[in-house]
Order: sequence, then structure tokens, then C-alpha cells
Amino acid sequence: MEREFMEYDVVVVGAGPAGLSAACRLKQLQPDVSVCVVEKGSEVGAHILSGAVLEPTALTELFPDWKERQAPLHTAVSEDNIYLMQSGESAMSIPNLFAPYTMHNEGNYIISLGNLCRWLAEQAEALEVEVFPGFTAAEVLFDDNNCVAGIITGDMGVGVNGEEKDSYTPGMELRAKYTLFAEGCRGHLGKQLIEHYKLDEGKDPQHYGIGIKELWKIPADKHKQGLVVHSAGWPLSESGSAGGGFLYHFEDNQVAVGLITDLSYSNPYVSPFDEFQRYKHHPKIAQYLEGGERIAYGARAITKGGLQSQPKMHFAGGLLIGDDAGTLNFAKIKGSHTAMKSGMVAAEVVNKALQAGSSQTDLVEFEQAYKESWAYKELHAQRNFGPAQHKWGNLLGSAYAFIDMNIFRGALPWTLRDPKPDYAQMVPAKDAKPINYPKPDNKLSFDKLSSVFLSNTNHEEDQPVHLKLIDPSLPIDKNLPLYNEPAQRYCPAGVYEVVEDAAGKRFQINAQNCVHCKTCDIKDPLQNITWVTPEGGGGPNYPNM
Repeated sequence: MEREFMEYDVVVVGAGPAGLSAACRLKQLQPDVSVCVVEKGSEVGAHILSGAVLEPTALTELFPDWKERQAPLHTAVSEDNIYLMQSGESAMSIPNLFAPYTMHNEGNYIISLGNLCRWLAEQAEALEVEVFPGFTAAEVLFDDNNCVAGIITGDMGVGVNGEEKDSYTPGMELRAKYTLFAEGCRGHLGKQLIEHYKLDEGKDPQHYGIGIKELWKIPADKHKQGLVVHSAGWPLSESGSAGGGFLYHFEDNQVAVGLITDLSYSNPYVSPFDEFQRYKHHPKIAQYLEGGERIAYGARAITKGGLQSQPKMHFAGGLLIGDDAGTLNFAKIKGSHTAMKSGMVAAEVVNKALQAGSSQTDLVEFEQAYKESWAYKELHAQRNFGPAQHKWGNLLGSAYAFIDMNIFRGALPWTLRDPKPDYAQMVPAKDAKPINYPKPDNKLSFDKLSSVFLSNTNHEEDQPVHLKLIDPSLPIDKNLPLYNEPAQRYCPAGVYEVVEDAAGKRFQINAQNCVHCKTCDIKDPLQNITWVTPEGGGGPNYPNM
């Protein structure tokens, strides 16, 4: 069909730290270049969720005067506590001396990444970047030579039956000389591009975790501004899973509390949401939350495969940056600084290409520029942390990490591999132990639906379901008898249900609840669920995450 179009030098997909850093750096280098950023959230920051402790290295490179510009970095880390949770009651404190040095946070800041992205968008707009929130990048635009030539935004006003409503507005082509894909973990278009161009050939499969987070307002006498708490072990150790928890004290008597569950878990009865609810009852965590008020909730998958799983990031007409390519440093539980740096490197390479008059070429020079950056060198030094955790678990894996990173500084002459994808780890339900999670007490622990309410999630109800089943029969015919349909448990938003009525059992998708975490797209053992973009502006609306 004929669509309206707009032309730019560069189109950036996603207003996260990578995409906005790339846009800002491009305009710093060449003010005349035309750049637009497309963001599917209702506003910049609406879909951003991270812990977050920020290492300000990349921010300082991008805006050395960020303090004068009033960047929202208000709470410097003042203290690190690390615990090995041994049960629901006991915990062993790990002295900083024996923790991997990547867990030390001197010089870092506890922040809302959503607020940092809002601030970065303001800087971008001041540099005359065009930022378009509320518009999805629904399709990749290819030219006749199989080069990426931009993106097509999503149609608006399509009914659940696929027919055009009175409000129908077709998507627009945003044409570009170069397109940067910065959609975050398991990007909808990034996933397609990796497959289309075989960018992951020869690489380990990507590995993931799901991070579930809440914001709490706590009593002033329990608040310790600047305190960072990390933990491993219980409750995930009870179900044979891996991952870790966090609790960060930032300003205004608020804390961020969360749990990252490694999506390589094998027991189909595991519910990351319920593991998180249990986590908050541990005395080391509950001591801060008791008497407080939960004010926000959200969930998001993270990429944690490291360099071994990182696809080739360049292709004809564009680049993958940030967590679309998997730049998170899992050894630090941080990815914003490396995502920002990948975007800045991309901007520098694209700027040189534009100055040379090229368009829609394969920017092979990005690979060398990225390898020369501190971001790549950091990820290379810490490349074995994730595979070690998968091979040997939290305790032995962390012991290996201590030797590798603290003693040898990542210079050991081997690279551990992790070749089995997360979705293939699940064992049949008959071979697994059911887990009886405690009922929520509505003081520290809560149910899924009240949690989703706090995420401010909303979708236009009369639209096609954006969670696509390749074969609609598989959930009931295969996943239910084999795995007791694990989507009921791995989804942290109550999207998937097995409903029984007079006609029998059926698989129900409550797409309205979706917080866009992408876990279903990752963990379904039959790889039968594909997450696609809903109408622009749909999904969570995180105010301060």
C-alpha cells in the first residue's frame, strides 16, 4: 500500500539510554544531521524499568556538565551490603573483600532510569532531535537490495477482528540513510533482523533473566539513603533456580526492591512473581519494608548472555545497539553505561559515513570501533561470569568469578560457553516438584492483578492481540500435559490462563495486562509465542522506575 513518508538521515528506534545517547552524540558531532527517535511508550520513560545503580562513565563522556544540567542523579551510593540468603530466615554477609569487584559501587548513583531517559530526551530535543513517543516501530523497511531503509510505524485504529475502525490511521514510513535499533531486551525488530541477516551465526544463544521490581515509600527511621543491598541464594535456591535480589535506598524515603530470576530454570512450576513475593519476607529485606507503602510495580526481561551471545551488530543500513544486541554487563548487574557507550560509538561511526556521503551501507567499521571502546573491553574481561553461574550455581560460580575478576582481572586465557537456550532447559512437569507458594499477606506480598494495577498498564481493548500464537493448539495439546502450561506462572502480569468451561479447557490471553516484559517470547518451551507491537502508547506507564 502507498504510505505517507518522512525522510531523515538517521532514525533511532527506542528512547532508552542507548538510543537517546546515540541521537545526542550525532547532533553534537554534526548539528545539521536530521535525526528522529521513535518510542512506543506513551511518553519517554513510560516503558523504562531498571534497578537501577548507574555507573556514570558514559554519561560523563556524553555530557561532562551533567551536574550543571541537573541530570537526575541525586543519590550517591554510600554503602554496599551483599548477602548469601541461606533460608527464609538466615543470611550470611559477604565482606566486600571477598565479593567480585564488579559488585562494588563506589562512585555510582542510585537512580530512576526512566527519569534519566526523560532528561536525556530533553537534551536531545534541545539539540533539535525529533522525539516521537506513542509510535511503534512495527516493521523494518527494506529496499530492493535487501538493505534496511528505515521503519514503518504501526497502524492505529485496527479492530480486534483485523478490520479498520472509523479511527483508522495507517502507519507511516520513516525513511533513513541509517537506522539504529535500540529497543532493549528481546527487541521485536531486533529479533527479526538477527534472524534475517543471520547475525547470531556461530554465537551462543542469548540468555535472559526476568527482573521484577517495586517502589516503596518506607518510614524515615528505616531509610538509609545511598544504601545498596544485593543478595543471592534463597528463595530461588529452593526451586533449583538462580538469580539474585536487590534493594536500593534512594531519595524521599523511597526504596527500589526487586528480584532477577534467571530464565534458564528447569522446573515448570517456578513462578518468578511468587519467588519475588517470598523474597520480600526475608528479615534482611522485610526490616526496611515493614510499615511502608508499595507505590509502583513493573517487570522486564534482561539480556545476560554477554559477549559469547552478542550477535554481529552491523548490517546493511543499520546497527543494533544497547540491549537489542545484549550489551548488559551481568557481572555488574548494570547495563545502562555500556548501552549508552554502544550508542555513542554507533553515532561516531554513522557520522563518518554520512560525512563521506554514504547511505544504507554495511557499517563494518563499527565492529572495530566497538572493540576499541571501554565498553567492549569491560564485557570481555567479565565474559565468563554468566556461564560460570549457569555451570556451577551462585555459590561456586561466584567463587570462580572472584578468582577470575579480582585476581586475574578477566585475563584467564579461556572463554566459557553456554550453548543451551533458556527455553530448552525446562523439564516435564512429571519430573519436577510442584511448588506451593504462600498466599499474599497484602502487607509485604501481593497478587498479580493488584500489582499490574500499580504499573498503570493500559491497552486499547479493541485491537488485535499482540501476543501471537504460531500454533493456537499447542498450549492445550502440548504445553499443558507436558509442562502444566508454564505461561500461567512465568508471566508476571496474569496474561495467560488455562480456563475450563463446558466446552473443555482453553488457553486465554489477557493481553490488556501485558507489561511488555517479553518473558513469554523468551521462555515458552515450544517457542510458540511471538510478542509484536500493540498500538503505540499501549503498555505500562511507569512514573519513576
